Amino acid sequence: MKAGYKNLLFTHIVLSVIILCHGNDLFNDNGNVILPGSYNIAWMASVQDFRTLSLITIPGTHHSMALYGGPVEKCQALSLKDQLRAGIRYLDLKVFALGDTLYVMHGVMYQHSTFKEVLDTVRAFLSEFKSEAVLIRVEPEFFEKKMVNEMVQSLIGNDQHVWVSSGMPNMGQVRGKIVFLQKSTFTLGIPLIDTYGKRVKKVTNIKDKDNTIINQLNAAAEASGGDNVVLTYTSGTGFGTFWGMFLTPKRVAEKVNPWLNQYLRQFYPNKPRPWFGVIAMDFPGFDLIQTVIGFNKW
Repeated sequence: MKAGYKNLLFTHIVLSVIILCHGNDLFNDNGNVILPGSYNIAWMASVQDFRTLSLITIPGTHHSMALYGGPVEKCQALSLKDQLRAGIRYLDLKVFALGDTLYVMHGVMYQHSTFKEVLDTVRAFLSEFKSEAVLIRVEPEFFEKKMVNEMVQSLIGNDQHVWVSSGMPNMGQVRGKIVFLQKSTFTLGIPLIDTYGKRVKKVTNIKDKDNTIINQLNAAAEASGGDNVVLTYTSGTGFGTFWGMFLTPKRVAEKVNPWLNQYLRQFYPNKPRPWFGVIAMDFPGFDLIQTVIGFNKW
């Protein structure tokens, strides 16, 4: 009986470790993760030149630089450089203008980076991986909309490796380039449509959040192929609510990311697979990022 109990306990421990390790490939809160040697960084190289950006499914991060500020503020674990190498091709940035500098923020929390430093990191990545393109959404904090637009324009100057046109490009036109996205407060780049009005919906029940994401992705699939980039945020927080007060962005992602991976995988047998536009996530793991990328393969 004791031997049987020990065997059962051992099996339970092994399974728990396996599940935990697998979960870390879908949800990642480790900032020191090293990419496997076989990891395909330049995944956009296999996307045909004629395919427009509105007919590509793109993994992204929500509040891409939100690595500081404690559990309520933190949305990511990987540095910007590591996010790009992991396959992330959409960045979500809130900036605050002070003097002649744009600072990357999350609410009132400075995220230890200027916008110029972000651009330098992305440019360095694209100079190494010329087949790729990186989409950037800039949102001015507070009341500095016009100033932020002018400062971003000044930073990029006449750089031919930055796409600021409102026209929808194909992949061949934007390889090696930063692609700006415009929405209301920011006027450079391709028009952007959110599948949900607010990027972070207050979450008090994870199941409700899952259903919301399903509706968002259905809307994204219907809108794909148009003149806009379509964006779905899978992020959420319960902070500020009573029932979800302990649901930090990390705790929401811990539950949502494995579910999202399973939900997306059900479309893999489809030929062709649907296009979902940009899917912006908190704490995405490598396997989840690869699942999103996989929609561009047939």
